[in-house]
Amino acid sequence: MGVEEARTGEAYRRFDIALAEEDRRSTQRKKIIFAAVFSAFWFSARYIFEHPNFLKSTFNKASKELLPLLWNNEAPSSAICPQTTALAPVKNSGYLGTLEAEYATEEFRLQAYESLGGAIRVPTIAYDDLAPPGQDERWEIFEDLHAYLEQRFPLVHQNLNKTHVNKFALVYHWQGSDDSLKPTLLTAHQDVVPVEPLTVDEWHHPPFSGYYDGEYIWGRGSCDDKPGLIGTFTAVEELLRIGFKPTRSVVLAYGIDEERGGISGATAIRDYLLATYGENAFSILVDEGGGYRVTDDVIMSTPGVAEKGKFDVRFEISAPGGHSSVPPEHTSIGMLAHVIKQLEDNPHVAHLNRSGIYYNLLQCQAAHDPGLSPRLRELIQRSLKSHLALSALEAELAKSDRLFGALAGTTQAADVIRGGVKTNALPEHAEVIVNHRIDIHSSVGALKKRITAVVQPVAARLGLDLDAFGETVVSNAGQESAGQLKISDAFGTALEPAPITPMGDSGPFKLLSGTIIGVLGASNRTGYDKKTFIAPGMSTGNTDTKHYWKLTKHIFRYGHINSADSFNGAHTVNEALRAEGFIEAIRFFTWIILNADESPLLE
Repeated sequence: MGVEEARTGEAYRRFDIALAEEDRRSTQRKKIIFAAVFSAFWFSARYIFEHPNFLKSTFNKASKELLPLLWNNEAPSSAICPQTTALAPVKNSGYLGTLEAEYATEEFRLQAYESLGGAIRVPTIAYDDLAPPGQDERWEIFEDLHAYLEQRFPLVHQNLNKTHVNKFALVYHWQGSDDSLKPTLLTAHQDVVPVEPLTVDEWHHPPFSGYYDGEYIWGRGSCDDKPGLIGTFTAVEELLRIGFKPTRSVVLAYGIDEERGGISGATAIRDYLLATYGENAFSILVDEGGGYRVTDDVIMSTPGVAEKGKFDVRFEISAPGGHSSVPPEHTSIGMLAHVIKQLEDNPHVAHLNRSGIYYNLLQCQAAHDPGLSPRLRELIQRSLKSHLALSALEAELAKSDRLFGALAGTTQAADVIRGGVKTNALPEHAEVIVNHRIDIHSSVGALKKRITAVVQPVAARLGLDLDAFGETVVSNAGQESAGQLKISDAFGTALEPAPITPMGDSGPFKLLSGTIIGVLGASNRTGYDKKTFIAPGMSTGNTDTKHYWKLTKHIFRYGHINSADSFNGAHTVNEALRAEGFIEAIRFFTWIILNADESPLLE
């Protein structure tokens, strides 16, 4: 056993001893309470039986307030993580039945696989340095995709009103018969990330082939986000084919540069939708994001109801130049290295917040997932009331879950560094850009203060003037300065954490949850014949929804993809999606349109 393992084992032994002591004290408290209650009833027996109304009120109060203290049982799963029931269309059940049968046929499946494959073969890459649409010929590939969509989905283009927004973003309006109902909004993005040329030979099939090998559909965008694009198109096309006419209007919106922040696409879509429909005009918005996971015992679905903030911070050091043969103690690059080390030596500490989305997800797992380890379940359940158990849970997750830091706190990553122009010239300028993903319980302002406090001692020690976000923090006036450290918003794109989507008894949340449970429960895929439960999810990255906050309070980041159906993940070599998983996505979009059309759960 190594030293670190021994220390970890000792830490857990101490936690167990402390928890045992907590149990002992809790038991003692229960005994005292029981004795007090028993004595009160004993000495008051004569009075109580002579006054039956007093007996009734006293017993009710004791039942509600004292008995829970005696037994201290864990609350039932329905109280900790309430679940809704499966929701299937009633008025529209005939349409659903027809399409469920159609989706099960080999003919339809092969056609759907080719629809996705054909979209993948159009390399709609969103480069970071794209000029605005109309000023950069690299946008023109989106015209090829639009032509493909018109050819592949003729009924959509014959029956829905299409609007080009900022040339290449697309908005489709499917008019319903009742204008008093707020429309359903389904969104996705047309663009994909580039493929690193040096990795092309590592792909099992060419990265823009859209090849179906009998199990997977291969290529860039097969996971992110052409299933959302083609899945929604396919669902609407098939509903039109069988004669469905919506009561509630449906709007489809497709961005063009989500992979670089949506600065040309989603922002233009937002402005168009606000001008056309107004603020809070949509009943529900479903975009890419969370999915579901199938285990031996249950299916856990995690629609995203929150999204972390984002802040790219530039640290620039300017220092005198000169010949490298007569260097100072630290060059600008050397001083920048001290700054980076200071940041990484002081990482943001992740903590569980009982009101947080991640903590809520853990409680849902403890309540509904039989496969969770007994120790983890115990810590999660006890952490509701015990600070000690909460600390033990944090330690356990930090050790066992590599995503703990990203889900339970702010993260930082030094991603881009520049400095120096020649080996015999002292660098007069050096900079690093550090990406931060802001915890949903924090803010841009709080992060600015923390960064300044962490870096200030280094600036003072190195003799650097410090300008942090426009404020002079360290000044070496009257003394020789080694240079200046300037901290700023790198791109002017600081983003606060997203508003949390209403959950619990919220109608749209119930609609989405019931739809997910219904569509998975009706699936004929092997291994899907088990309980499904819903746990709230959170996006550690950002989607186009960061621009859509004013459109509705009910934003869900959910693409209905089984995590096991992705061959190697998105944005990497050998991106591929299991074809059967794509059919499930089409089924989900069909169900959500039909359920939303008739449900009183939406405005």
